[in-house]
Amino acid sequence: MAVYTVLSRADIEALIRAYSVGELTHFRGIGEGVTNSTYFIDTTLGQWVLTVFEELDYAELPFFMQLMDHLAAHGLPVIHPVARDDGGFLSEVRGRPCALVYRLAGASVFEPGPAHCESLARVVAEMHRLAPSSGLSRPNPRDLAWIAASRKRLAPVLKAEQLALFDAELATQRNASALFEDLPRTLIHADLFRDNVLFQARRVTGVIDFFYACEEYILFDLAVICCDWCFDTDDCFHSDRWAAFITAYHHRCRLGQPEIDAWPRMLAAAALRFWTSRLVDYHFPRGAAAPNVHDPSPFERLLSRIRNNPPALL
Repeated sequence: MAVYTVLSRADIEALIRAYSVGELTHFRGIGEGVTNSTYFIDTTLGQWVLTVFEELDYAELPFFMQLMDHLAAHGLPVIHPVARDDGGFLSEVRGRPCALVYRLAGASVFEPGPAHCESLARVVAEMHRLAPSSGLSRPNPRDLAWIAASRKRLAPVLKAEQLALFDAELATQRNASALFEDLPRTLIHADLFRDNVLFQARRVTGVIDFFYACEEYILFDLAVICCDWCFDTDDCFHSDRWAAFITAYHHRCRLGQPEIDAWPRMLAAAALRFWTSRLVDYHFPRGAAAPNVHDPSPFERLLSRIRNNPPALL
């Protein structure tokens, strides 16, 4: 979340007239994240979040709206779009597509314990179980081809040792297709970082920011979670967090030998994917009123660690 498109009170008042959400009482921009412009909206009838999409276009957005609506309709604590009075989910403000969603209770936890991870596992397992019944599909826009294309863009700005690490893992991933071919795929969140999950006490009350959701290996979602929830910036691995998560997940969605065999490479795939995206954001930042570019170096160190000593899946 961030603020690239600056909105006035008049902009927001005009926008929410298309919804039955009451009159505007307060709003403020949220200066976090790097992709979309985000505002908290308070009205006489409740509290909402407005997202202005800076990169996604109108043709791509119905997929995300329908997926979130599908999961929320089945009782999952996920971000839920608000329908306009005409039944649609999308609006427009200052020439950009936007959507209003219900504001979920809770807050992100940046020092999670095993109980937080166990609660997350239950929600993620149910998301993976329910996703196929949505009937939706979207290819991964940040797949290995995107990483390879980004490598060409990044090559002039990377140090020799960084480029050597990047190229080594890119080559390894290209040779890992046989490990991955038997793995189950479905629609996954693909960005399940700690700041995209809300808690009250130690229970998940919200999963947000589905805008990288795509059809991909289920194991990739688990790898992203392991990378962010179970490793600290000093590269310390919290085995108790991972044990709590994977035990609860495995209880609901059984993992077998193909997942065990592919795990080290999938964990490295997640680290490479997010190192790449953070390198691109860092070296080629977007112009913005409130950018929040993540430091790429933790994922560089994490990738090196995983290549040398990956934790076990189970």
